[in-house]
Amino acid sequence: MIIDAWGQHPTLRHSQDPIFDSLRRWTKTEAPTEQLPVSVTIAMMDQAGIDRMLISAWVAPRNVMISNDEVAGFVAEAPDRLVGVGSVDISRPMDAVREIRRCVRELGFRAIRVLPWLWEVPPTDRRFYPVYAACVEEGVPFCTQIGHTGPLMPSEVGRPIYLDQVALDFPELVIVAGHIGYPWTDEAIAVTTKHENVYIDTSAYTARRYPDQLVAYLRGNGARKVMFGTNYPMFPPAAALKDLDALGLSDETRALFLGGNARRVFGL
Repeated sequence: MIIDAWGQHPTLRHSQDPIFDSLRRWTKTEAPTEQLPVSVTIAMMDQAGIDRMLISAWVAPRNVMISNDEVAGFVAEAPDRLVGVGSVDISRPMDAVREIRRCVRELGFRAIRVLPWLWEVPPTDRRFYPVYAACVEEGVPFCTQIGHTGPLMPSEVGRPIYLDQVALDFPELVIVAGHIGYPWTDEAIAVTTKHENVYIDTSAYTARRYPDQLVAYLRGNGARKVMFGTNYPMFPPAAALKDLDALGLSDETRALFLGGNARRVFGL
């Protein structure tokens, strides 16, 4: 089974947001003018042999790009293929806690994701702490982004070392840190190695662009700590997997990386 640990089925609000203009320079694509059907996302998954994709809501300050209810609607169209990941407004802590409970108990979501760069504060900011507590209580992972940002926003808040303090304060919290952590990949590996419940996903990078130290970690004692992700629709899943064979993974490690770790961590 191949599981994409980081995707999103975008709304037009998300796809057309000016914050992603810098990414379009890389992908050489124009902002879409029509809503993407769920059937297109499923077809892209089929093309790459992706069995399941975790798709996330996007909540930013005063801007809901993809709502939790929209994610639930997308999942309802393909419940055997798509898995919901919620997001919340950290500026309203009690509303955030109540929304996390709703996401898990009523919408059936398997994780919560909040991106520090969207809020321009590190994950040690006090506004995150009720979110962490709620995730622990509801038994779902907290997903976030580490490393530099493609959008023209400050990258410092994505330093992986911030998660060291979070994991010390919330040892029961399962943290999935997406986007590898470049240019602080060594920090990401150190934090993941130190803390039992911290993981890395490779979203936003194709296999041929994984840093050498991450590949070495994946081949060695990080085999159970790294999971595959795409950041779809930024990358088609097939493109993200294209050079996988060049990584030289054993059959066991390859199976864990592509799906086994995500299946275990997200309870799929």
